Amino acid sequence: MSKGKRILIIEDDQEISKLLNLILTKIGMDSVVAYSGTEGLLQLQQNTYDLILLDLMLPGISGEELITQVKEKSGIPIIVISAKVDIEDKVHVLKMGADDYITKPFNQKEVIARVEVQLRKSNAHPIQTAVKVWRGLEINSEKLTVSLEKNELQLTNAEFDILSLFVSHPERAFSKREIYERIWKGTYLGDDNTISVHVSNIRKKIAQISSDEYIKTIWGVGFMLV
Repeated sequence: MSKGKRILIIEDDQEISKLLNLILTKIGMDSVVAYSGTEGLLQLQQNTYDLILLDLMLPGISGEELITQVKEKSGIPIIVISAKVDIEDKVHVLKMGADDYITKPFNQKEVIARVEVQLRKSNAHPIQTAVKVWRGLEINSEKLTVSLEKNELQLTNAEFDILSLFVSHPERAFSKREIYERIWKGTYLGDDNTISVHVSNIRKKIAQISSDEYIKTIWGVGFMLV
């Protein structure tokens, strides 16, 4: 399924960008390299891509600025690949809209696995005409829109998928592993923080409209729509 997908690598380190390009080419993907944030943005304006691999510390436009600009205009999945290892840095870019985060130095098999997961995820939205509703939450799986009390929620792809899963099974507790494997159809890699940050983002966006609790943390298990 990954063969023929177009991947944009935005990485100023020539050795790392060359390695990423080689990894993707070996598994049949078409990759293009941009060596600065400005060049990456120009590529996105002129061409269509299925996924972005993004460094944070770039000349020109920074990786963080690129995430903001890309997510304002499209739902292209973004995997950050960065030497920043602090959990605060990871949480920050996930909150900004990045879909995943890999730290340098990286394992080639992990890169392939995470790329495959994001590409499956981007094709995983089922075509349905039914609108799912729960306590004022309304999810249209055909239009990929979510509203709460008639106010539209601006969700990322991952946030939409997670909330749609919860609304499909209200008052059922989901573990982080089950959330990951149901949505991204891949092997859970044990990265709890990614799921937690996406759920936290959903809560914050709901809280801007309603003070009611919609997602409850079930300690030792995961999360549940209430």
